[in-house]
Formats: sequence, structure tokens, C-alpha cells
Amino acid sequence: MHPDMLLVYVPRLTNRLGYTLNVLLKHLLHTDFSITTDEDYFLRHDDAKFCYGPRRIGDSLHVKSCGLLFGTSIEEQEPRPFQRDGQWMLFPVYGRGLELPFDLLAATFYMVSRYEEYLPHREDEHGRFATPEHLAVQAGFKDEPVVDQWACLLKRLIEERYPDYAFPPRTYRFVQTVDIDAAWRYRHKGVLRTLAGTLRDLVVRRDLAEVRRRCRVLAGREADPYDSFDYIIDQRQRAPGSYLLFFCLLADYGHYDKPANYLNPHTRELLQHLGDHAKIGIHPGYGALEHPHTVDTETKRLEAILHRTIVRSRYHFLRLQLPLSYRILQHAGIRHDYTMGYADDTGFRAGISVPFPFYDLERDHETELVLHPFCVMDTVLQRHLRLTPEEGLERYRALINSTRQVDGTFCCVVHNQNLCDLDGWEGWREVYEQMLDMAK
Repeated sequence: MHPDMLLVYVPRLTNRLGYTLNVLLKHLLHTDFSITTDEDYFLRHDDAKFCYGPRRIGDSLHVKSCGLLFGTSIEEQEPRPFQRDGQWMLFPVYGRGLELPFDLLAATFYMVSRYEEYLPHREDEHGRFATPEHLAVQAGFKDEPVVDQWACLLKRLIEERYPDYAFPPRTYRFVQTVDIDAAWRYRHKGVLRTLAGTLRDLVVRRDLAEVRRRCRVLAGREADPYDSFDYIIDQRQRAPGSYLLFFCLLADYGHYDKPANYLNPHTRELLQHLGDHAKIGIHPGYGALEHPHTVDTETKRLEAILHRTIVRSRYHFLRLQLPLSYRILQHAGIRHDYTMGYADDTGFRAGISVPFPFYDLERDHETELVLHPFCVMDTVLQRHLRLTPEEGLERYRALINSTRQVDGTFCCVVHNQNLCDLDGWEGWREVYEQMLDMAK
């Protein structure tokens, strides 16, 4: 073994345990490590090491286990969240001389595997795991990247015991993602959709201002209010080094899906233009859960427009059901998904800020699909939480600060259609710009 490689002793290696160590040590702490079940070998090792299990090996650093990672079944757990010195913890353990009062590895696995989402639970109107059901929401630590914090805690304990062991530095990153649910408000809709929209505004809503605005845009005297794409690209200068990614909805037209027509040359031109400036992923439509083949169909539509392989996705309406949703993506060739977040609240749904591999709990194995969590979406702030622009900016600030404190990845979701002064979005473009300044 390389002398600079961290050694971990476990009494028995399971898939759950191997995965958890991979998340903590590789994806969060960026360090090389080796696992051994040989107690004598572990005792002879003089460099950085720690043991995980029910008992301490020698006088080494010990993370006491609660048993979760040595099983294979899916059953009700008692994570029993508590705080110690301001730090949230799960799965308390007891004993003399323990460096940690909780099973840090079991807590990590419970959060990042989304263990609770495999258990019986209440769903919301869209078939999603209801937000109030989340342990982090109930306990009150949803806005904290607790898994990142636990990794930093483990790192500190190892460094105190082995001062010569050097962990690679963690680096704060900013990832900005944009969902294109509707590329235009009025333009390029086709004759039938345009007539239907105009009649609805005249007869049903009696909104003459909307009719006049539609006429001005269609006559070319005013820009379409949803067409904020060049503005978004130009604003990247506010956050140099940030990562920009667009997700485009190309589903068939339906009650929850009202995308731009993928056959329209203006749509193709727009997506090709965006592809010159940023990465683009597919935004699978609302019905993907009921009709999994549509993910492959919609992905191929985007590939035909861009002439490149599409490997990134985020589900429309964040319709996520585990493990079905991720298996559908894997079957369609998707390798990176950005759906992991709350649909009607802010926070770290998996307790982690950085990308991590999806663990299929039912099949008990780590997959090659990488999940990229986000912690805040613009529609949540304005529509669900009903925050003012000033309050929304403060929520952004708090989430950015909590991410910076662990040198994590701040990932947010915005929509091109929300960067206008219509439908209650007055003042939110300024919030967007200030958020970019804070997050850079």
C-alpha cells in the first residue's frame, strides 16, 4: 500500500460500507484510501488509519458502528437526530472514550442513499416524496450540508491523530443550472396555440394588457419576455469560473408540459446557440415515470438538434421516485442527473453539496450514475415560500455561506421565464444578479 494512503479497518466489508467510504473519502475528502479486514495488518500499520466497527482495534481512532452498514435489508430505522456543539448528528452510539458520539458512516449512508425514500411514505400531488416527510425537514437541518460537515469532522480527527497526513484541499464551486420549460411566452408558438392564447386572454381572463403585449412582441416591436438567454450568458462575467448548464424540455405538449416545438427551426437555432456557450441536458417530461420510453425519445430529439451525445438530465417538476427514476435514466444512457433537491423548499435533500454516485438500495450496489444535488430553486422562493425579493436574497446568502464553510458546491436552479417583471417576478432579476455576485 502507498505510504500516503489512508487505511481503514472494517470487520466485514459490505457494499453499503464500501460505498459510504467511497463517498466520504473519495468524493468529499479527495483522498486515497485502502480497506482491510486483517486486524493484525491494521495494527502493524503505523501511518494514518482508523477503524470502523463495534469495537476499537488497538489504540486507533475509532468510529463506532450501529449496525446499519453491515445489513442488506431495507427496514425502518431510528436515526434519532441530535445536536452536539452546534453540529447535527444521527445514529447516536455510546461507550467510554469515543471520539464521536454517533455513527458517522451510517449517518452518511442514510442521507446520501435516500434510505427514507425507500420506506413507506406519503406522496404529494405529483407522486413525489412529500417534503414534510423528510427527516432533515422535520428535525430542522435541511439547509445544512451535514454530510459535508461530517466529512470535515472526520478529516479533523484524522489530522489531529496524524499531523503528517495531508488531505488534498477542498475547493468551493458554483454551478448555475437553468431549466427551459418555456423558451418563449408568445413567439414561435404556431398559429393554433397563438390564437388559443389570445382568445383565452380576451374572453376568459379579460386581460387586455396581455393581449396588447402579445401583439407588440409578435409584431417585432418588443422582445419576448421569456427570451433571457443572452442575458443569462452575459451575466456569467459576474461569476467567473462558474459552471453554466441548461436543461431543455422537449416532451410532447400536455397539461404539465408546454415546451417549444422541437421541430421548429427557431427552437433548433436557440438550442444550438446555447450549446456554443454552455452544456445542455434533457429535461424529461412530466409523464416519464408512467412512460419511461419517453426519456429515450426526448433525449434523442435533443441529440439530433445538437449533434452530440446527451448525458445530463433533470426531471421536469422534479418528479423523482426511487429507485425507478434513476433506473430509467441509466437505461437511456444518462450519466449525470441534477434532480436531487426539494421541489417546494430550500435545502440539501441528501444532506450533501457535492456530486456523488447513486446507490440502488433495492439492488444493494453502487451505480455509475452521478447525482448532482442543488439546494435552491427560484420558483420555490417566490411561488412556494412566497418570499419577497429581499427575503429571497437572504435565503440565497445563507445557503451560499453554509456551502462555503465546508468548501462545497453551491448549485442553484433558475428559469429563463422568471427573469422578467411579469406574473409576480418584479424585482427578482436584481436578486438573480446579486446572487451571482455572492456565489462567485
